[in-house]
Amino acid sequence: MQFNNSSRFIQYSTLGLITAMLFLAACSKKDLVAPPAPEHKPDTQSSITTIMPDMPVIDTQIASFMALYQVPGASIAVVKDGKLVYAKGYGIADSTTMDMVDTSSLFRIASLSKFVTTLGVMKLVEDDSLELTDKIFGVGALLDTTLGTKPYPAYIQDMTVEQLLRHEGGGWGNSSNDPAFAQSTYNIDQLIGWAINNRPLTNAPGTVTDYSNLGFMIMGRIIEKITGQNYVTFIQQNVLGPSGVANMQIGASTYALRKPNEVRYYGQNGNNPYGYNSNAFTRLGAAGAWIGSPIDYMRVMVHNDGFTTVPDLLAAATTTALSTKSTISNYAFGIRISTNGNWYHGGSLSGTRTWMVRTYHGYSWAIFLNTRNNTTAFNTALDRLIWPAVNSSATAWPAIDLF
Repeated sequence: MQFNNSSRFIQYSTLGLITAMLFLAACSKKDLVAPPAPEHKPDTQSSITTIMPDMPVIDTQIASFMALYQVPGASIAVVKDGKLVYAKGYGIADSTTMDMVDTSSLFRIASLSKFVTTLGVMKLVEDDSLELTDKIFGVGALLDTTLGTKPYPAYIQDMTVEQLLRHEGGGWGNSSNDPAFAQSTYNIDQLIGWAINNRPLTNAPGTVTDYSNLGFMIMGRIIEKITGQNYVTFIQQNVLGPSGVANMQIGASTYALRKPNEVRYYGQNGNNPYGYNSNAFTRLGAAGAWIGSPIDYMRVMVHNDGFTTVPDLLAAATTTALSTKSTISNYAFGIRISTNGNWYHGGSLSGTRTWMVRTYHGYSWAIFLNTRNNTTAFNTALDRLIWPAVNSSATAWPAIDLF
């Protein structure tokens, strides 16, 4: 997802200065020697109590990537068989203060928020509070007839929960003029009503895939309608808290309102990471407004990955349902599924790029950046960063669990 904003936030001269520092900063850490493993587990915050030695098979790749694509700061976390085996921050969190990225630095995770929302939805499905076949709009439907003008246009009353989770709602996608970013002063209900009235669905739900941020914003509203709770409160109590995550929260639109320990975001090609209308950014909520660290995200993943190494929050059948890809695309619920069964997804906003993978053979990782480059080469290189370490039998992963 992105905002197309032509105002320039940072000049290439500034990025150039940052880039010149990257080969030193990306791998310069004040803690290069690992002490003995601690006797106790760390708390639920996104920090690690042991200090990681360098792992060149990862660190060299990331340093080169950051320099090539002018990435000020990055953070990663890698899980193997349910254990956090590597986590490290690289480069600059904020060039104004010269703070460096560490494992507790918070980043906008953008569309990785959708998997978090999916877990909340599937919790309600498992509790029999919701069915995947439930309709969204219409008499007796989840959001009833309170939004938009009746009679409803074609297909509106046909949408189901499952179709929105798979981006198969029939329209409202980001292939053109994403309605999630329209009418920036509207609240979520006003925006949904506006979309019903002004953005006719072009296809019957379930027949075409069109990646829809608005669809997941609607899922957040459904969570609120069913539970009577604020979306964020429900997710914190039923997904994040039980996964041991205390730091994830909804971010803010401006640098001045950034959260404690949140990185600064850097635009490229004239994009302004802080050009969002504050209401429109917060409104993204369930679709893309969470912030967190890679360790936060990996805590969520190991408690919801379908493996037996760490007990999952959801039943095995529920996890199978959410990770079964569509018959018409590679989308499951909030994630994509590769041909060999790997889960993956990315997040993208001006000034941030995130990536997560869960492999079929027990690895998972997350990579968060505080800039974005929209080229195909950048996205391909981002995906390839951790695979050499994962695919090599010579990689010496730590024996301890850093969680």
